[in-house]
Amino acid sequence: MTIQEVIDAVLRYHPHLEGHCGCDEFKCGNPADECTGVAVAMSPTIRVVEQAIQQHCNLIIVHEPTNYTSLDCPGWREDFLNEVYARKQALLQEHGIAIWRDHDHMHAHNPDGIFNGVLRYMGWEDYAVPDPSMKMFMHFIVTLPAPQRLGEILAQLRDTIGLNGIRYIGDEAMTIRKLAIVGHLNTRPEPGPGAEVNHHGDLKEYSVEIMRYYEEQGIDLVLPGETIDWTLPAYVRDAVQLGQNKALITLGHFNWEELGMRYTADWLPEVTGGSLPVYYIPSEDMYHYFV
Repeated sequence: MTIQEVIDAVLRYHPHLEGHCGCDEFKCGNPADECTGVAVAMSPTIRVVEQAIQQHCNLIIVHEPTNYTSLDCPGWREDFLNEVYARKQALLQEHGIAIWRDHDHMHAHNPDGIFNGVLRYMGWEDYAVPDPSMKMFMHFIVTLPAPQRLGEILAQLRDTIGLNGIRYIGDEAMTIRKLAIVGHLNTRPEPGPGAEVNHHGDLKEYSVEIMRYYEEQGIDLVLPGETIDWTLPAYVRDAVQLGQNKALITLGHFNWEELGMRYTADWLPEVTGGSLPVYYIPSEDMYHYFV
């Protein structure tokens, strides 16, 4: 099975995106090479590449950028020498490794492939319901079968994902019964066709709309992909200081989505006919914490 045939099988598994023009493409390598094994990871860090080499994998499927830019084009397109990029490419070329990014297609699934992994490995699949009330991003409401302390959920996230620490707002002793897993609260709304507005005619902010969960649906805890400090985090901090039972966990973008790539290693052997070894390689927590 060639590397290209592996990716063709992955694309058949995913929903078809007509006229797709996005970031899902090869970042390096030769698709015509015979595939010796597949490593899946959130990000193709140097350690991920080294572990893929140890496992004799010449294909790495990742979810996030390879080349340190938002466009994530193959190659280095800036007008200065990037020694880190050059050394990383030399390592990949030396071992004949191809990297293919699975981002847009992963999120096109219903349910979303990344969310599904988070729910599965946190044990929340049976208690999660998608909420279509907001069209801005996929999100789920999870009603736990029994109340849990915030501290217990923090420990579970830390151990399941493999984190060095977790930033949160709230009281570890507080009780959580209902939580929301939501998208990235890191962008301002853009005007344009289909943009949603409030009753004043102002563009709706996704982060502000998530406050509605706390206020109207009795949500105790929100786990967003990313946050901006002056929106939802500031609201939750004030709520906590007013004595309300509210909490926010900010895992960071890569950490929040990590379990989605762990889930990829579950379905990939089936779609490739079980003919290749598949390894999930954690990207590991990007940050250390000095306290």
